[in-house]
Amino acid sequence: MGGSGGSGGKATGGAGGSKPDAGSAPDATGSTTPPVSDPTSTLGISAPGSGYHVEGNIPYGPYTMQRLDVMYPNAAGPKGTTTLPGVIMFHGGGWTDNKPAALKASMSSFFSRFLKHGFLVCNVEYRLADGTANGAIAPAADQDALLAAKWFWDHMDYYHVDKTRYVTTGASAGGQLALMVGMATPDAQLGPTSPTDYTIAAIVNGYGPSDVTDLLAKNVSFAVQWLPASTPNRAAIAKQVSPVTYVRQDVPPLITVQGDMDTTVPMSESQELYDLLTAAGADTALHFVAGAGHGFTTPATAWPDAEMTMFNFLVAHGIGK
Repeated sequence: MGGSGGSGGKATGGAGGSKPDAGSAPDATGSTTPPVSDPTSTLGISAPGSGYHVEGNIPYGPYTMQRLDVMYPNAAGPKGTTTLPGVIMFHGGGWTDNKPAALKASMSSFFSRFLKHGFLVCNVEYRLADGTANGAIAPAADQDALLAAKWFWDHMDYYHVDKTRYVTTGASAGGQLALMVGMATPDAQLGPTSPTDYTIAAIVNGYGPSDVTDLLAKNVSFAVQWLPASTPNRAAIAKQVSPVTYVRQDVPPLITVQGDMDTTVPMSESQELYDLLTAAGADTALHFVAGAGHGFTTPATAWPDAEMTMFNFLVAHGIGK
């Protein structure tokens, strides 16, 4: 997650974030309504390369950071005849890092592989605890993640996505968001979206933390910036945004993939999540990538190992190729 990241200082706006941009709220009342990109957004747009089309910086909510990119093969999407599985993904950066290299356009190592394995990709930006006017502390990022998940669900018919093969994934802090999208219950109260507004078929957690209470107890810098000590009801919010809070038998099939030398996100949290899910009788798997740290950039065997593990799990559940 790169430490605390961001521009430092106390995030403004609490869970509400900055004031909404006038007129930027999307029309998501119908699944066949063509989404419209925000031409004023300065966020970087995902670059999937030749053979793929990208619709960049589509608003899924009224705030500046509530923008997403949709990617699909040129022969697919709204004008195509092919129905594809869909994946919604979230970047890392400790919920705090606003450098362009940490935002949604940086997720090429994930979105390129999901595209290759036959998915239509929804790549999401969200509010960060970066101390700016557009920022917000926890639980804003999780509220945004659920809102984006519903937006994608509402537009799946338009994009020709199979609603029975809806996957959520993320890297690092984005892994926590993906876990929350797939695991949270209405009790989480992460409005305006309820987790019952969409149906997730599988969760692929890329080295994301699952216990924010544990991170705060360990005084992990990015977690403290995301949820400062001065926050009212801090302990309750930490529990609210911790995926381990929502462990139960009927969570979607869930796999966690993490480097076995990761010193940024405690590997003990991945093990704890796996152990709790297993004890609950859930469909879950855990894979530690040999020699990899936080992410799979090294050694050369890391990404091939992680990729094979992730997509073998999905294929075994009838999703992707």
